[in-house]
Amino acid sequence: MPNHLAGETSPYLLQHADNPVDWYPWGEEALTLARAQDRPILLSVGYSACHWCHVMAHECFEDAEVAEVMNRYFINIKVDREERPDIDQIYQTALYMLTQRSGGWPLTLFLTPDQKPFFGGTYFPKTPRHSLPGFLDLLPRVAETYRVRRPEIERQSASLLKSFANMLPSKAPEAPVFSERPLEQALAELKNRFDSENGGFGEPPKFLHLTELDFCLRRYFTAGNSEALHMATLTLEKMAEGGIYDQVGGGFYRYSTDKQWQIPHFEKMLYDNGPLLHLYADAWIASGNPLFARIVEETATWVMREMQPEYEENEKRTGAGYWSTLDADSENVEGKFYVWDRSEASHILSRREYVVAASHYGLSQPANFGNRYWHLAVAQSLPEIAENFGVTYAEARQWLESGRKKLLAQRQCRVRPGRDEKILTSWNGLMIKGMARAGRVFGRDDWVRSAICAVDFIRSTLWKNGRLLATWKDGNARLNAYLDDYAFLLDGLLELMQTTFRPVDLDFAIALAEVLLDQFEDKEAGGFFFTSHDHENLIHRPKPGYDNATPSGNGVAAHTLQRMGYLLGEFRYLQAAERALRLFYPALLRHPDSCCSLLLALEQWLTPPPVVILRGKAEPMAKWENALRQRVPIALVLALPVERVTPAALPPSLAKPVPSGMGVNAWVCHGVKCLPEVTDLQELLRISEIRGKIRSLFYN
Repeated sequence: MPNHLAGETSPYLLQHADNPVDWYPWGEEALTLARAQDRPILLSVGYSACHWCHVMAHECFEDAEVAEVMNRYFINIKVDREERPDIDQIYQTALYMLTQRSGGWPLTLFLTPDQKPFFGGTYFPKTPRHSLPGFLDLLPRVAETYRVRRPEIERQSASLLKSFANMLPSKAPEAPVFSERPLEQALAELKNRFDSENGGFGEPPKFLHLTELDFCLRRYFTAGNSEALHMATLTLEKMAEGGIYDQVGGGFYRYSTDKQWQIPHFEKMLYDNGPLLHLYADAWIASGNPLFARIVEETATWVMREMQPEYEENEKRTGAGYWSTLDADSENVEGKFYVWDRSEASHILSRREYVVAASHYGLSQPANFGNRYWHLAVAQSLPEIAENFGVTYAEARQWLESGRKKLLAQRQCRVRPGRDEKILTSWNGLMIKGMARAGRVFGRDDWVRSAICAVDFIRSTLWKNGRLLATWKDGNARLNAYLDDYAFLLDGLLELMQTTFRPVDLDFAIALAEVLLDQFEDKEAGGFFFTSHDHENLIHRPKPGYDNATPSGNGVAAHTLQRMGYLLGEFRYLQAAERALRLFYPALLRHPDSCCSLLLALEQWLTPPPVVILRGKAEPMAKWENALRQRVPIALVLALPVERVTPAALPPSLAKPVPSGMGVNAWVCHGVKCLPEVTDLQELLRISEIRGKIRSLFYN
């Protein structure tokens, strides 16, 4: 018989709907039952693409013996961390407080009926193994602890709640004086952690650290820092050539198990690939490296092929959002879909294709996956291969590309990894930004249309009664949206408006900004809570400032509200961003390299970006747009063609006079100061370039 998860929409929860465990989703029914029966809660948090979640499910939750013990002693609650990041955030922190060890997934915590954790861990096998206690032995011991040690548990809970309260940043008695010191400290600390040989930061397992890379690129664009550019471009180059990148199908996996980026954990996450699109586009602007342009094209192609359903632009224009994740496993084996048997590759490729592919991707070297299979990564460059075999580079590239297409076609016939087809508003915001920016930089209308369709989908299905919902699946939109949903989507809309301006997107962005201020801001202390003021009461209400796999919601909110404030002349947005920076400024001084998204907001506060408004007919204005998109990557540029955007559709700050004939006019502002109208493109490029010139231009 299915348990209480059968009516859920989350693919992860539905994976457990037929378990013999009497699972409940998080909600009042389960919480009330725990209180009424005075039974502890077994909370299990995971997500559909999680390899070790699958392992524990198979060993424990699908096992009748384990399920019987779980059902006897506990109220069992299963949570999809992608749908409920609020719950996951709280209890991952609680696990660290209880054990002084970092958590992960699956997260396994035991709670009192009033939701306070008293014991936990991550993955547990059914029987003792690898120095881990067996789940079957552990369950009755935990239940006994809850029964006989209640006073001790209550004291521990009180201490834990106090620790939670102390974690919230507190408003300083005196307003701090902002400076570039945190920016300089962050760069120095990143340099200390930088792997100068392989790129990236820290030791294996090696994560992508996307916000840190974004910060490095910003330091180059704003301050001309060549060391920052080197850290970013070397890392992006090594990742693009490694096994962390899908050399056959495009797109990046979640992290590398080794320092050379060779063998990944094979999940593909939307929240990684969206930011990577704009990072590689920006790195291409900075370096001109053709590798970066190719990675953008292949990744965007993968996104549209495998992470966005086909759509029809009908009268309602509902569009199509982006799906969430691809699983690491296929046929219950991690990576099986992606790795190769050498004989299989040689069988489907021509002799010339195989010679080039084997040399380039490492098939001619010993197996690197399970001592039997090959996971592809760049082992030898194409110029070297061309020279070794006495062919031209163009011939080698042609044979590699034709071989890659054959490998992709063959791979498509395999049993595919599971795909989590729920639409998450926050992750869609990240991908909208990536696709819009990549589309603008490389002039790809199809990528821009993909982003537009995602925006239209969210507005038509997840924007209800002036508020966002967090997730959509199978026609059901649900759950109050979080800070990240509003901040990331607002950021994506700002990027899309710079690529193709639609008044409806500006209206949507303003509405999102107003909800951020009304429902999430702490107007007294500053900063933004992760949950809205009318959200369900939990044991803690975080106000996150540190970056994780995704950027801090406070950092993105402060950054985007500043840009909205500069664009619209709306001081309320600028003041809210400044209040957030003042609240988190002590953290920026203590741990700057952990708060890079907030550092981007600080940098923008210290040196506001140029705001460029273009008016004129679409055809001549396109030349101006093309010049600006590659020359001024951090400027905020809106092109408003007179054929599609009337002054009546614009707020006063954007309703600039329309030039006569085929002329184009530009208005350039910096902070609250604006220059006279510019009618010459070369003059515009001169004054819009920010590196070291913008302050003297406006303030001397």
